[in-house]
This record gives sequence, C-alpha cells and structure tokens, in this order.
Amino acid sequence: MAVVELTKDNFEEVVTNNEFVIVDFWAPWCGPCRSFAPTYEKVSEDHPDIVFAKVNTEDEQEIAGHFQIRSIPTLMIFRDKIIIFSEAGALPESAFRELVTKAGELDMDEVRRQVADQQSGSQA
Repeated sequence: MAVVELTKDNFEEVVTNNEFVIVDFWAPWCGPCRSFAPTYEKVSEDHPDIVFAKVNTEDEQEIAGHFQIRSIPTLMIFRDKIIIFSEAGALPESAFRELVTKAGELDMDEVRRQVADQQSGSQA
C-alpha cells in the first residue's frame, strides 16, 4: 500500500477505520524528514496490513497543533484508535522495523485495560 497523505478532511476517517496506523509528521524544509522518507516508504512496502501515513505540518497546522507536534519528524502509532507511540526523531531502518514489529505484538486488550485504569484513576 502506498503511503497516504493525511489532511484535516481524512485524518479521523483513516485512524478510525484502520486498526493499525503509523503517522509521520514532517515538513518539506526539514532535512531529517527528507532523509527519513525513503526508509518510511521502504518499510511501508513490507507491511501491506498497516496504514503508513504522512502529515505535512506546514499544510496541516491544525492537525500538528492538535497533537502538539513541536519537533519533526515525529512518528505516532495508533492501534485501535489509541496512540501507543509518539516520539520525535528520524529512526534508522533497523530501529524503525523493530518498532513496527513491537507495536504489532502489543496485546491491545491489556492496553485498553491500562487506559481504562488510568482514566478511572485506579492504580493496577
């Protein structure tokens, strides 16, 4: 699957309708963003079951503001509409592949339980 460009018009739909979405927040003037782009594309080709998406923070300042993106590139991973990873910085290919694998291995029932515990204020 090709990398999807996200805008304020399709962001919610893409995240809501797919169980595993990886978002790369970037800008055209950002050197590290441009150097990470080929790695992002390459890894996306090996995972047709995952939606790989990009948000141009210059064009989509509303989305960048909503997620408080202060530094780019920033990677954000959604599983079942839950943000399970958000970190600034370009990753080497091996580290990015490992991150994708670990994100896919997460027990989302356990993640949902932890989120519910945090929201209710209880300590498990």
